[in-house]
Amino acid sequence: MSKTPIAAALLAAVLAGACAAPATDKPPPSRHDRATLGDGGVSPFYRYDSALPQAAGRLLRQEPLAAHQRVPGAATNLRLLYTSTDGIGGTSRIAVSGALFLPPGTPPAGGWPLLLWSHGTVGIADICAPSWTGYVPFHQAHLQSWIERGYAIVTSDYQGLGTPGTHPYMATRPEAYSNLDAIRAVQSANFPVTDSVLVAGQSQGAGAAIATAGYARTYAPELDLRAVIATGVPYFSPEAVAALRRARPRDVVDPKLGYNFLVLSLLDYIDPTFDSAALIRTDALPVVRSVATVCNRDMRRTIEQLQLTHDEVFKAAVSEQIAQAYQHMGFPTLALPIPLFVGTGSADADTPPRMQAQFAKAACAAGTAVSARVYAGFDHLTALNRSLEDSTSFAAAAFSGAPIESNCATLPYDSASKRGPGSARGAR
Repeated sequence: MSKTPIAAALLAAVLAGACAAPATDKPPPSRHDRATLGDGGVSPFYRYDSALPQAAGRLLRQEPLAAHQRVPGAATNLRLLYTSTDGIGGTSRIAVSGALFLPPGTPPAGGWPLLLWSHGTVGIADICAPSWTGYVPFHQAHLQSWIERGYAIVTSDYQGLGTPGTHPYMATRPEAYSNLDAIRAVQSANFPVTDSVLVAGQSQGAGAAIATAGYARTYAPELDLRAVIATGVPYFSPEAVAALRRARPRDVVDPKLGYNFLVLSLLDYIDPTFDSAALIRTDALPVVRSVATVCNRDMRRTIEQLQLTHDEVFKAAVSEQIAQAYQHMGFPTLALPIPLFVGTGSADADTPPRMQAQFAKAACAAGTAVSARVYAGFDHLTALNRSLEDSTSFAAAAFSGAPIESNCATLPYDSASKRGPGSARGAR
């Protein structure tokens, strides 16, 4: 990023039009500001001012979704607010938002088979919550496919998205608690859904889905989780992180820098001694701080428009600082008691095939029954819908109790993980 007045004017113009970012001389956020980063801009539905029930997983309120927030083909489209547990502190009761989508027609005996859908990266601002913004077309198509197959879908926005409080981006325990309590909320509210549940997710949601299965044993052992479907899995082993660094040179324009901004917001939130502003060049600070008001897809466009590189945003490499957040992004266990489907695009540049290969191998070594597939030529986003034929067959077998074959002995990553990442079109 050039330090000329022209570049500064362009930066100011883009930010004024896109996100109304704070001024560069604003001091670092206070601890209070850090705890409310991204708050605001949504309807009063998302705020619950009365005392919360003591039990987690209790439905507080519901309302119909607007047309743009619905899943095509669903007969019932509801926004939900329910109780959960703060996944950072681990004890405080909080309210979390989400949605429920039911197929048309008469539910079968026992209810519609229930799918818990975990969304990918949208940002940390309340206005980015999927129950508020709705889903982009390819996600709508994906969820519609499940509706057409007769599945009910419950989703969580995750802690702090839509509801008050900072969203702890990619922290898996908050995501898992939010997901598990969304399941509890719909099952305890007499909606026509099954007791058994399939957990699925993509990108950030893939990590959330895997963590949901891992935390269920201690947090919600009464739930009957049958299987996990995960595409574009983020996994932060040392080997996987090295692969990620190789895929993202510091001297080229990189829309995925927005991921770093989001991770820094997590560190600002959980560590009162951490100051992300100290790592960022002064003229780039408005872009980075705008993560509190801009959704991920808009942030990517801003980075592309301004032609930003890592070295033009950060004063030095931030890999060591970013690594501090990985302990919050891991899984409580890789030894899942239920089968796991992993779908990988060979051209995935957001969570490269080598990263996903490391995860699949580690899960297999831990004893999880993994069914892995690689989709040649598909990227981080397009692999999701390409995997539907395989993932829906996997789901049907899991619900019916039919044997699910693991391919741990012949994982399909050898050739895919040696390819360089292709052109991914962004994660959401």
